[in-house]
Amino acid sequence: MSDSPVVGMQTNLIEYFPDWLQKDERPGYEGYIVPAEHLLEFAQALRDRFGYDLLSSVTGVDYLPEGKMEVVYHALQTTGGPLLNFKVQVSRENPVVPSVVSIWPGADFQEREAWDLLGIRFEGHPDLRRILMWEGFAGHPLRKDWKEPYFEEEAKPFKSRWPDGHVQRAEDRHPLHDNVDYPAGFDPEQWTPESADELLYKSFQSVVEGANSELHTDRMIVNLGPQHPSTHGVFRMVVVLDGETIVDLKPVFGYLHRNHEKIGERCTWLQIMPFTDRLDYISSMSNNFGYALAVERLMGIKPPERAEYIRVMMAELTRIVSHLVSIGFLLNDLGAYFTPVLYALEERELILDIFEAVSGSRMMCNYFRFGGVARDLPEGVLEKVKDLVFERLPRKIDELDRYLTRNEIVRVRTEGVGVLTAEQAIALSATGPVLRASGVPYDIRRADPYSIYDRFEFDVAVRYHGDVYDRYLLRLDEIRQSIRILKQVLKDLPEGPVQVGKPQWQVRVPAGESYGRVEGPKGELGYYIVSNGKPNPWRYHVRAPSFINLTSLAQMARGGKVADVVVILGSIDIVLGEVDR
Repeated sequence: MSDSPVVGMQTNLIEYFPDWLQKDERPGYEGYIVPAEHLLEFAQALRDRFGYDLLSSVTGVDYLPEGKMEVVYHALQTTGGPLLNFKVQVSRENPVVPSVVSIWPGADFQEREAWDLLGIRFEGHPDLRRILMWEGFAGHPLRKDWKEPYFEEEAKPFKSRWPDGHVQRAEDRHPLHDNVDYPAGFDPEQWTPESADELLYKSFQSVVEGANSELHTDRMIVNLGPQHPSTHGVFRMVVVLDGETIVDLKPVFGYLHRNHEKIGERCTWLQIMPFTDRLDYISSMSNNFGYALAVERLMGIKPPERAEYIRVMMAELTRIVSHLVSIGFLLNDLGAYFTPVLYALEERELILDIFEAVSGSRMMCNYFRFGGVARDLPEGVLEKVKDLVFERLPRKIDELDRYLTRNEIVRVRTEGVGVLTAEQAIALSATGPVLRASGVPYDIRRADPYSIYDRFEFDVAVRYHGDVYDRYLLRLDEIRQSIRILKQVLKDLPEGPVQVGKPQWQVRVPAGESYGRVEGPKGELGYYIVSNGKPNPWRYHVRAPSFINLTSLAQMARGGKVADVVVILGSIDIVLGEVDR
């Protein structure tokens, strides 16, 4: 094999690594099993020799009956093409896997999540701490033998909540009570706790002790949030400051964590659909889309033509909604009056009228179904969509552009602020507008088309400076491209059914595994599911773009000012329901 990278090539990698690669025969899985001891060598070759430069997803799976755990990886080539899947299998009693952070730094938060929720230890990880649970939490809640205090049954629907009318506290029967596992002889009343953030602050020690060579100053650690309104919810940034300059930053998650995936694994396949609405609650329809694709792959079904067009219509309207909200609140973060926010929200409300008409809800739509959508477009909705797409939205977006883009204050506060280069964005697993604003024209709708996106003409929006200003401009560009797609959808929308067969309240999903992904408004939204043929998923994992895009926050913030980091965070465009899940 030559020294030059094999970019864009899809091949059987067993030919290159015959001694230790093998195919996984599980239905639905198209990938490789890599021995743990060869993982780093394999990952290095994938990145440097085969061009898989971006690690998209890291998923842990607990196979309790088989006494093993898996770590499933999805890597991609930013030049385009399908994902490459590979996995590592380890013993459940001692699940240790080499960390790939040294090769793909974007694995940082995802490996911490797998450690936190499943207890898989990543050897060599630079900062392996819990990320969604608090440090004193007992156990790893996504393990199949972990039971919460109010545990009733393994899967919904629960047979009986109140047997014979008697209320029984499952918590009282739980050996860990409040999930705090005290050691033998430990008396919490006599205990003086150490700082809850000792591990976090200790990781800053070398940075805090570093001296400024020009002027001796004391560096200090400051917490921004979790209650601060500029953090867009219950999110916390711990920063090391030298004066007002940010030397280092670490985000702290979990204040909104409710273990969305554990809830999903207790629900039936269809019961999960409304829970996806509550991830990025600004982008309900896109959330439905990705999950429906993952399940449909295992079921082997394809939605009717009309349903496909309606899905794309709802997804692109959702993209416009999300970007309008992002732009409006970015201006709010900049200190602008609420006028631009209201200006953006007015158009959003008109689109939410469409969502309410088709689904019955403005935000938690629960509209997609396996094999189509819940119902057809009601009378009069198509005319409203046409009016928005052909008349109002193009005019209003142009007005918003004129109002903001050349504004001197906007440009001074955003140009050259929070710069993320193309190389950094790829290494840190950024996707969506964050990646494309750094000069990488990667869009799943073009690179690996799903649904019927290959039928539409549109440009992949890209900007090249990687700063806050370009991330704002790119979202404006994408709104215009979404309008372009919507015009084609409205022109070609066929008649016909909107669902395969009759609506079902319960579906059987064949055994196997699949990964469904869409180009959500904030980046790659992916669902990794494992079915054992029963009414509930064995594993249900969400690749949340808001969560993973935050891996690049520290890189963007270093060297900036305190006022800058507020704007940088706004330009990433996070939603805490998707960050914490």
